[in-house]
Amino acid sequence: MEHQHHDEDPQQRELLRVCRIGRAQGLKGDVNVFAFTDEPDYRFAPGSALCTADGDVEYTVERSRTHNGRWIVKFEGVDDRNASEAIAGIDLYGEADDPQDMLDEDAWYPKDLVGLEVRLAKGNGLGLPTGQVVGRIVDVLDGFQSLLKVRLANPVHDPETGEVTESTALVPFVDQIVPDIDLDEGYVTLDPPGGLIPGL
Repeated sequence: MEHQHHDEDPQQRELLRVCRIGRAQGLKGDVNVFAFTDEPDYRFAPGSALCTADGDVEYTVERSRTHNGRWIVKFEGVDDRNASEAIAGIDLYGEADDPQDMLDEDAWYPKDLVGLEVRLAKGNGLGLPTGQVVGRIVDVLDGFQSLLKVRLANPVHDPETGEVTESTALVPFVDQIVPDIDLDEGYVTLDPPGGLIPGL
C-alpha cells in the first residue's frame, strides 16, 4: 500500500488548531468547544469550514454563540444529542490565512482596526475637507451589523456649561460609510451621512 506524505505536497496548506469539541449542549446537536484560536468570531462564523487533523472530515459551522465566556457551536449535519456526543473530544483545524488573500477579500479582524485614525474621505457628502481628522477607533462592536466606536477628536461641549456631552460616535462598518482602510498608514476614511458624527 502506498503512503502519501502530506509534507511533500506543495499544495498542503498550513493547518492551525482552532478548537476541541467538548460536551453536548442541549438536544439539538450544539456542542461546547474549547477555543485555541484568538479569532473565534471569524473561525466560528456561520459557513466556516473546519476539518480534522488529517483533513479527511470537514465540519461546517451552522451557527454559533457565546455563553458565559464559552463558545457553543452547531455544526451542519450534527442534529441531535447522540451525534453531538459522538464527536466530543475531536480537535478541529482551520487553514492558516494567507494575509494577501484576506486583503483581497476585505476581511478585517477587529484588532486590526482598533487604534486607527478616522479621517474624512475625499468628496465626502458633508462637503468638508479631505483628510480632516474625525477621531480614532477605540472599539469594534459586533452584532447584526458591525459598528466602529470612534473617540471624537473634537468632543461636543454643552454651550452653557462647557461640559462634554458627546465624546464618541458609533459608525456602521459598511463600504458606503467607511470606503477605505489603510493599515500601513494607520487610518480609515469616512463618508458619513449628516448627523452621524456629532459636531460635524
